Amino acid sequence: MSKGVAITGMGIISSIGNNVDENYKSLIGGKTGITRISKIKTVHKDDIMVGEIAFTNQELEQQLGLSPDNNYSRTALLGVIAAKQAIEEAGISNINTYKTGLISATSVGGMDKTEAYYYDYLEDKAAQKYIEGHHAGDSTQKIAEELGIDQSLVTTISTACSSAANAIMFGARLIKSGQLDRVIVGGSDCLSKFTINGFKTLMILSDTYNTPFDENRKGLNLGEAAAFLVLESDKVVKAENKKVLAYVKGYGNANDAFHQTASSENGDGATLAMQKALKVAELSPGDIDYINAHGTATGNNDLSEGRAILRTFEEHVPDFSSTKAYTGHTLAAAGAIEAVYSVLALQNNVIYPNLNFKTQMKEFSITPQLELKEKELQTVLSNSLGFGGNCSTVIFSKKQ
Repeated sequence: MSKGVAITGMGIISSIGNNVDENYKSLIGGKTGITRISKIKTVHKDDIMVGEIAFTNQELEQQLGLSPDNNYSRTALLGVIAAKQAIEEAGISNINTYKTGLISATSVGGMDKTEAYYYDYLEDKAAQKYIEGHHAGDSTQKIAEELGIDQSLVTTISTACSSAANAIMFGARLIKSGQLDRVIVGGSDCLSKFTINGFKTLMILSDTYNTPFDENRKGLNLGEAAAFLVLESDKVVKAENKKVLAYVKGYGNANDAFHQTASSENGDGATLAMQKALKVAELSPGDIDYINAHGTATGNNDLSEGRAILRTFEEHVPDFSSTKAYTGHTLAAAGAIEAVYSVLALQNNVIYPNLNFKTQMKEFSITPQLELKEKELQTVLSNSLGFGGNCSTVIFSKKQ
């Protein structure tokens, strides 16, 4: 049994940076990655804004040294890049020295290739290689192969926007129970017409920069990204004399069972998730120094999450902000993206500004942090609230 769940490595690629350092510089510099669509042929090209990664698929393939006949989806390409970064920072030379697992989250999977070749599959045999890459587990399998994981558990989680947070939670529990010594956890999602059309149908996409927790918020910006963290047990940390970036201190998952896509107006699921995370961490609400809010800038989410924060913290709401205005909503990857951002906040004792905020919401008086703030941090709580009411909270701490 392991008491602590240490984070020893992180990797990330998003619209605001191609690695951890670039992402952090964008966060503290207030640099957004939201732009008009440039890489996807869609009738909505001029209607919405998104968080796109600059590299083309061909450039990503070259970075990974893949052969031209590969069947990697963009989701898999991004995932492998972020996971390799995490392994490198953790200083892992032989990944199978300890019992090591991989838990990867995705919602899009290989949909981008299915869209591109759907009408060609029956006639073009060369395109049929992408059929195997369609399912959600394919990107996970490719990440495992690239990392050289040949034992233990390799699995995929797809619970919409809470997916990567659930991957972190699952990985932490596997380490705490002693089933694994090390788990690579995170998520990857690329932009696709499937998600653009789906969210457009829900009428929750913004035609301009998203504005989390603003009274006049118009909706979210979709984004693409991948992030992975290396979780290791006390045994590994001690044996390898590892530098610990932070600890996974607590976690909670709940479902408000309210609607297929919307959260309950009172934030029942989010409230339960935060309360469960605090209980697991053996912390009180007053111990939380900063909340990395889910904050999608949709009418429903920000109202629901704001009320859940008030229910959980009452009159002592800590500083909070959403980073979705930087990256867009990266769907299944969001929980891992914001886990990296939470750890960076802890390491550097900073609270990121909630970009684009202008008008206070009328339903409550709490206001997100609007300027970059330096503050001694010990604990950061991060929310990931998904479709179907699947809500997850992870608490990160400097201490075990």
